[in-house]
Amino acid sequence: MLFKEHKTILHLFFFALASYIVHKAVFIFFDIPNQNFHYSIELLYFIFFVFATALFMILLKFKTSHFDNIGMLFMGGTFIQMFFFYFILRPILVDKLPGMAVEKINFFITFILFLLFETLLTIRLLNKKR
Repeated sequence: MLFKEHKTILHLFFFALASYIVHKAVFIFFDIPNQNFHYSIELLYFIFFVFATALFMILLKFKTSHFDNIGMLFMGGTFIQMFFFYFILRPILVDKLPGMAVEKINFFITFILFLLFETLLTIRLLNKKR
């Protein structure tokens, strides 16, 4: 029963793992230097996964009692995530080093991927009948 309730988080984990492998492979294949990054790819994926998991735990908790408000709760959670991610992104935006453009793109790709995963999984959650 616990597995069935938290299957969404398992799907999120597999989406994150697959995208991490592809993301890391692109860095290795194109030999993109990432030693001077503020945040490693692993750390970014961990941070985004933790925030997405927390959001889905909240959504799953309120799914049974407040199903009609899941969409608004998702939007509010996404807004709070964006607020925290801005503070994570701030050191990257302030730095004027030559390699910062790659790190900015890296951060935004990860952000957009997780936003896509969260949106798709929330849509799937909303389409399920109670």
